[in-house]
Amino acid sequence: MGCEKVKEVMGHRWVVFVGAMWVQSFAGMAYMFGSISPVIKTTMGYNQKQLAVLATAKDLGDNIGFLAGKISQTSPTSRVLLVGALQNFAGYALLWLTVTHKIPLLPLWALCICIFVGTNAATYYNTACLVSCVKNFPENRGPVVGILKGFMGLSGAIMTQILALLNTPDQASLIFIIAVGPAMVSLSLMFIIRPLHSAKQYSTPSDSSSFFFIYTICLLLASYLMGVLMLENVVQLDQNTLRLFAIILIILILLPVLVPITLVFFSPKSSKSPDEEALLVDPPPMEENDGNEVIGGEVGEGDSAVSEGPRQIVQLQAKIFQAVTEAVRKMKLKSKNGPEIGEDFTVMEALVKVDLWLIFLCQVLGSGVGLTVINNMGQICQSLGDNNANLYVSVFSIFNFLGRVGGGYLSEVITRKFGCPRHYALAAVQFVMAIGASYYVMGWAGQLYVITILTGLGYGAHWSVGVAAASELFGLKNFGALYNFLTMATPTGSLILSGLVASTIYDYYAEQQANHKKLINEVLVCEGNICYSITCGILVAACLFAMVLSLIVVRRTKKVYAQLYGNSRT
Repeated sequence: MGCEKVKEVMGHRWVVFVGAMWVQSFAGMAYMFGSISPVIKTTMGYNQKQLAVLATAKDLGDNIGFLAGKISQTSPTSRVLLVGALQNFAGYALLWLTVTHKIPLLPLWALCICIFVGTNAATYYNTACLVSCVKNFPENRGPVVGILKGFMGLSGAIMTQILALLNTPDQASLIFIIAVGPAMVSLSLMFIIRPLHSAKQYSTPSDSSSFFFIYTICLLLASYLMGVLMLENVVQLDQNTLRLFAIILIILILLPVLVPITLVFFSPKSSKSPDEEALLVDPPPMEENDGNEVIGGEVGEGDSAVSEGPRQIVQLQAKIFQAVTEAVRKMKLKSKNGPEIGEDFTVMEALVKVDLWLIFLCQVLGSGVGLTVINNMGQICQSLGDNNANLYVSVFSIFNFLGRVGGGYLSEVITRKFGCPRHYALAAVQFVMAIGASYYVMGWAGQLYVITILTGLGYGAHWSVGVAAASELFGLKNFGALYNFLTMATPTGSLILSGLVASTIYDYYAEQQANHKKLINEVLVCEGNICYSITCGILVAACLFAMVLSLIVVRRTKKVYAQLYGNSRT
């Protein structure tokens, strides 16, 4: 009996979801670059420009996931995670060996390949976790994507606290831990995280309370990390206290496993089979029978109990014939024009659809605004005379997490309860991001906190709402490849808004101030609100344009969402 229960737990879709959360909690290798870049710069003798080249290779590795998407289409999830773990270890292990001088120093281009390969493992972790869980929870895509992407966004803060528990002797040890830690977590869960083809993938009455518990854990986790962060910036804590904080953090991360354990061991046992329970969860709407129906041109009176059976058989035959005819019609139309929005698309079929490019452009602008703020946070703080850049980076990460979780929840509410397209929620958060950038332009008090919090929320919401919407509009069959196509929006937006716009404006005003002060052969540093006020004005325009595009997506997909979810409303 006990073995059967354990087997049932291991095959439960909530165990897959919890395991995916744990993988995502350590999949943010890219977020640790700020912690390992000083030791790389020092030991390798790099200047800031060379370090920026290495950072660019890291960003590309974190977002180019076409190979991961392709492998996910033809291979089991365990193989996707295995390839990711191997890349993770190989890339960062070579980087660690070079930095610690255990092997001859590699040239910059070789280190760029190493960090690209190592960070690219995150695309395999993301693809395996998202594809498995979205297929296991097709009726809860918003919350699932939001929670998983949220843990990914929070992984930097999580790993930082766990590193405090390990008390590493030097910064070079962080590189070794990044090489080993995520790979070990992935390998230990590679046979658990997978799509399940069973009755358990359908909605059950316990799902609402289970997701509520997970959301509660997410809020506790974010609040706890925020509190620890503030405390560490105010009080000098000893090593024992830091270890205690890390242990509490690990307990919070492990708590979601209570959901599948409770569902299997403590839920009241039903006398029905799993297949019968799945059929009874969301019964299809039945048409009312008033006793007078036209069947084959004749009126059935329906008041004779003797004729009830044959009449229902005729009705059933008519409905089957109608369904077959409709299916044949759709298949002929599909063979002519390809799939319709809401059906399964291949990547090539999706790329010719305007809707995909509208969603992609929304992601470019939204994620570009968020990355522009976080990539320039050090210079923004410096220009305003604030030396707490690490504080604002951590605050951004926490609200990025809340935005991903909250965005998934909000979009799920408006979709499930009102049958509205998810991009209503995306338009709302894009307006919120515009408010945050506008606040900075005005130069009001607390501008750093406002822009950090609001852009962090908005940036996170893009990854839960946009990805879930793509899975609904273009299907789950090739979701891995489509997801990795959407991830290309991040480096595209960063290159345009951060690499071109923000840096050009900053350098211009830094040169103006240097000429005014008659400084020669000194590092150009811009001071004052003017350094980023024009950039933030452009970010406001980008957010508002993205909001308009989101509303266009809403208009174009309103009928699709009405068909997908209109009948589920009560």
